[in-house]
Amino acid sequence: MTPDQSRAARGLLDWSQAELAARSNLSESTIRDFEKGRRIPSINNLAAVRRALEAGGVQFIDGDQPGVRLAR
Repeated sequence: MTPDQSRAARGLLDWSQAELAARSNLSESTIRDFEKGRRIPSINNLAAVRRALEAGGVQFIDGDQPGVRLAR
């Protein structure tokens, strides 16, 4: 998952960084720093973010041009 995918997924779900942090059991600063490209979270933290977004209804598109879409 890329920072752009995280931002786009939050936008589709209308979630704030704080909401994503709460739903993934991470700090808001972890989400903020990841989305701004300041640091890459651990594999476990990235997986938690992805699971939270997928549980919200986002589908990740990986390939030549990674993206996201609503699965519902």
